[in-house]
Amino acid sequence: MQIIYDNIIFSLQRAGGISIYWTELTKRVLYKNIKFYESKNQNIFRRDINIKTNIENKLSLKILRYMPFLKNISNKSIFHSSYYRISLQKNIVNITTVHDFTYEYYRTGIAKYIHVWQKNFAIKKSDGIICVSENTKKDLIKFLPNIDVSKIKVIYNGVGEEFIRLQNPQIHLIDKFKFLKGKKYILYIGDRSSYKNFDIAVNTLSALSKYIFVVVGGQKFSDYEDILMKDINNRVFHFRGIDGVELNNLYNNAFCLLYPSSYEGFGIPITEAMKSGCPVVSTNISSIPEVAGDATLLVDEIKVDNFIKEIKKLENISVRSELINKGLEQSKKFSWDKCFDETYCFYEDIWNKKFGDKV
Repeated sequence: MQIIYDNIIFSLQRAGGISIYWTELTKRVLYKNIKFYESKNQNIFRRDINIKTNIENKLSLKILRYMPFLKNISNKSIFHSSYYRISLQKNIVNITTVHDFTYEYYRTGIAKYIHVWQKNFAIKKSDGIICVSENTKKDLIKFLPNIDVSKIKVIYNGVGEEFIRLQNPQIHLIDKFKFLKGKKYILYIGDRSSYKNFDIAVNTLSALSKYIFVVVGGQKFSDYEDILMKDINNRVFHFRGIDGVELNNLYNNAFCLLYPSSYEGFGIPITEAMKSGCPVVSTNISSIPEVAGDATLLVDEIKVDNFIKEIKKLENISVRSELINKGLEQSKKFSWDKCFDETYCFYEDIWNKKFGDKV
């Protein structure tokens, strides 16, 4: 069974949840009959993989990203794109992974319509569709009610092996993190799109004056964000481009992860934090309760006072300890090995349905 991986996500983003997902699949598919197609990129996760890649086409990425896969590939192949592209060749099994519906819910304008068109085209033309959570599957059926549900498989994301509970976490705060030793800080991970409610996080920290605010990832702070944080700017620290080991050190030493998102397709930082022994305060919305179980503190309404109330609960040692233990147990449900094994089995199942023969 020939497999074709379209690595275009590495050129579309420097970091992010989809890049993590694609990196982890790539690491595990190396020992199969696989070809990779890729454009130039500066993705921070891609640099950790040693693979031989092929060039699909010399078209500009701005054009190529919206085109069907252009390279002629051998018949009877699995084609899996990292970001909503398909092959229009005959005798090709197209697989699409659907991560979320943030564009449909939260974006407007031409960018939304182009994205939605491309995503819907890929989904409708795919032989097999992977959703990263039951909630994402529910959203898929909501937005595409005529989809054949027998083509859909829910396969959860994993959590990296680098995320572990450290015995003496403070000794790992070195170099650029050295100043955090002995300080209580609250973590915010990821981009700061409107639905991530970064403003709620900032206002929560404004009311919790004894905590430092550590922000990881995303773009540089905008002028608006600088103004938003003017009252706490002396205790806000932003780190970009850090690796998994460094992030694990931050999780291990944090008072908690504050994740006030209104919507997640999965929510990888939640599983990372739980596996690292970092308590999580988040929202009882979309896929988050599905992933978090009873191992996190979740608010029903996204209000500053609600987050303050939950964070203060963690100042009780017994509450904090119980939550950490529950998080460590809950995180065992997710692994990238399991994610890949289920994905590869799905390839085989769809292959057999399409071609009527064993792999």
